[in-house]
Amino acid sequence: MRIISGKYKGRRIVAPKNLPVRPTADMQKEALFNILHNQYCFEGLSVLDLFSGTGNIAYEFASRGASEIIAVDAHFACVRFIKRQSEQLDFSINPIKSDVFKFLERTRQKYDIIFADPPYNLSVELFQKIPELVFEKNLLKEEGVLIIEHASRTDLSVSSRFVESRKYGGSTFSFFR
Repeated sequence: MRIISGKYKGRRIVAPKNLPVRPTADMQKEALFNILHNQYCFEGLSVLDLFSGTGNIAYEFASRGASEIIAVDAHFACVRFIKRQSEQLDFSINPIKSDVFKFLERTRQKYDIIFADPPYNLSVELFQKIPELVFEKNLLKEEGVLIIEHASRTDLSVSSRFVESRKYGGSTFSFFR
């Protein structure tokens, strides 16, 4: 994986092969950040990266100037990898080892952008639980957005606060406000 833009544009990050992850492909990540670039100035944003995996999305936000990034993943090896990479690149990413749903239940912080990239084989009910919790707990700032990456065969358009989706190959980004 590589960082597409910002301070570390072009920097390659190689994750250990034993991590239980499916990083967002560079083409899809670039498309997502082009959409976000038209809506946000990244400097100073607060970002929550759920099911963070390798930290791919968190690094991109950090490279572009987001000031506060929390990366949540249930796997210790993923959290340890993100911590090491963040220290090496001097990124302000706070990796947290936690079940994402438990984290959403207890956090009180509000974010400009919440990005979730759950395993594609997660049940539709659990996919739908993400926006339910985010909006029930009021975790987005006023102009904030929740983005969920999922397999294109999964339909989240019936979920509360769904705005639009963008399909890229076998992956789709669904946006909620």
